[in-house]
Amino acid sequence: MHIHFIGICGTAMGNVALMMRAAGHTVTGSDENIYPPMSDLLVDAGVEIIPGFRPENLQPAPDLVIIANKLSRGNVELEAALDRKLRYTSLPELLKEEVIRGRTSIVLTGTHGKTTTSAMTSWVLQSAGLEPNFMVGGAPGNFDAGWQYRAESEYVVLEGDEYDTAYFDKRSKFFHYLPTILLINNIEFDHADIFSSLDEILLAFRRLVNIVPRNGLIVANGDDGNVRDVIRNSFTPVVTVGLSEQCELRATNILYDEEGTSIDVVRNGEVEGTLWFPLLGEFNVRNVLGVTAIARHLGVEYDVIASAFRSFRNTRRRLEKIGEWNNILLYDDFAHHPTAIAGTLRAIRTRYPERRIRAIFEPRSNTTRRNVFQAELAECFRDANDVTLAQIDRLDELPPNERLDTERLVADIEASGAEARFLPDVAAIVDHIVSTSTPGDVIVVMSNGGFGGMVRMLAAGLTRSRE
Repeated sequence: MHIHFIGICGTAMGNVALMMRAAGHTVTGSDENIYPPMSDLLVDAGVEIIPGFRPENLQPAPDLVIIANKLSRGNVELEAALDRKLRYTSLPELLKEEVIRGRTSIVLTGTHGKTTTSAMTSWVLQSAGLEPNFMVGGAPGNFDAGWQYRAESEYVVLEGDEYDTAYFDKRSKFFHYLPTILLINNIEFDHADIFSSLDEILLAFRRLVNIVPRNGLIVANGDDGNVRDVIRNSFTPVVTVGLSEQCELRATNILYDEEGTSIDVVRNGEVEGTLWFPLLGEFNVRNVLGVTAIARHLGVEYDVIASAFRSFRNTRRRLEKIGEWNNILLYDDFAHHPTAIAGTLRAIRTRYPERRIRAIFEPRSNTTRRNVFQAELAECFRDANDVTLAQIDRLDELPPNERLDTERLVADIEASGAEARFLPDVAAIVDHIVSTSTPGDVIVVMSNGGFGGMVRMLAAGLTRSRE
């Protein structure tokens, strides 16, 4: 089959295009922004990339057109596909029909932790010799790519995003993934551009729970009231995981060291095993518990699970240590929600209780750009000693009455006892941080985007200043 991707160079589109090529299909694609590494990976795999969107890109007519989530009516190539009545679909629906159907689908969901738990699950199953197919929304440290396709494999691991599917399908992406095993990490309000309230998000998760078969499994964070709410009427067996005694699978004896975390895994009062993993933070304890519950359900032995976690390397930009210069540490983190920011800084504070923590945050997500989390953002930096706020991304796209008030946020953070400032220019932030950092500082960059090359510029600046 000839599959053509309109908007092929996005991370998800490119990775699925590579999966389809590995599955034996002829794959072409077009995009306006063609740049490495994705463009190189596609070309090396034999995928033709056509620069720009044009009607003639659809000649000869492909058997199937995949329309990227970012595209909307008015795109000339999309309009040509509609005019010519070509068969088209979304990326999640393509995965459903070409990769998921007929396999055991393991879907990892929640406001936070989807990428980490997807990478963890893939690595544990790989370590157990199960060779899963997977799609991870990042660069998993244990694999060469964010995808794997094995035609003979019974399993597929997918990051279940609650964001909408395509311009013609406003359902959450995870509805397409036919979950046999579902993990719900946590549920909070997010994606303010497509959800108007937490109730709308809860409804989406209830509907997701309602499509998991009776012979499947739901693994749920039993410490999260919203998660407990959506699983209340489940037809599917549920295993709750967490730290509280109400959870069927819980972590006790949590110990942090310089390199990671050790926990005892307790099921109904009995210790099943001890796990160590090279990650910090209470949120990662829950991530490990959820993945352990899935692996045990699939019959993976504890010694295999323990070995996999010891060798686990997290996805890039998930509290990733970039380097150290004269005892100044630099971390890069994807945190883009108040809860994620607070969890990241709490984990850093746990590891470095006496050091000055310097947080640099870019309000970039469609929720943190808005004032819906004005109060929550003022609270989430409490474990930082010093906070620098960058310019709101795509500021001109928001009406003034909807924007995050950065001046007020700086004042609120300062009122809590931390130093804070607003610097709209990336270069100015780099100059300030490099010139004022001293040995012992821990710098944490937090953004769900490229942040204007912030991390690379900080690393270069710290290198020059310490030469």
